Amino acid sequence: MALRPVQVNIKAVDHAAVGRFWAEALGRQVYASGATTYVGPGGGLRWPHPVALGIDVVPVPEPKTAAKNRVHLDLATTSAAHQEELVARLRALGATPVDVGQAEVPWTVLADPEGNEFCVLEPRDVYRDTGPIAAVVVDCADPRAMARFWGEATDWTVHEVSDGHGVLRAAAGTGPYLELLRVPHPKTAPDRVHLDLLPYPGHDKEAEVARLRTLGARDLDVGQGDAPWTCLTDPEDHEFCVLALP
Repeated sequence: MALRPVQVNIKAVDHAAVGRFWAEALGRQVYASGATTYVGPGGGLRWPHPVALGIDVVPVPEPKTAAKNRVHLDLATTSAAHQEELVARLRALGATPVDVGQAEVPWTVLADPEGNEFCVLEPRDVYRDTGPIAAVVVDCADPRAMARFWGEATDWTVHEVSDGHGVLRAAAGTGPYLELLRVPHPKTAPDRVHLDLLPYPGHDKEAEVARLRTLGARDLDVGQGDAPWTCLTDPEDHEFCVLALP
């Protein structure tokens, strides 16, 4: 039994505008359902996509706080020229430079139009085949413990783990990485960005949720009521959802 990450959930006051930004940023297409704005590869909606992580932008009434998000996206580039061009294009789309204490680094830290931080990385061989999203990065206190949890919670493979960094990726070796980055700062605000997981066909969602609880996940009430998805938190209180099969 296992779950697969299928999309990144981003909360936004103007979900349509933020969805358009991310579609342009990633070279993807907007698939609007009205209630949310879904961003995925072109060629028609395929959900869940077999390789790419989609982005589901969900409307909320509250704007982002000043606190840095505990989850962010790293975008891949193929050359120094591509990195420079992408940063310029993103700024033209409404992204703004952000100082999160990064000092002098080869990557560029930006925020989307509602302040969600992300990085445009310098070219790295490890990300040459990930697609536009190189990694979903999660700030945490204990990457080893988090890698154990996410490695058992999902069908993604743990590639490396240390006291400072953990790395997972789909077992097929496709799509972006999930990276767990040790930081000294605790969580201070609700998550603005989180992962959504989905059972495989034939697997029982409630059994998967029960299994996650035995691994250390806890139930979370965000006012979802009797929604078909289940809201949980991981052992370091990062929010995530287990979705129902379509």
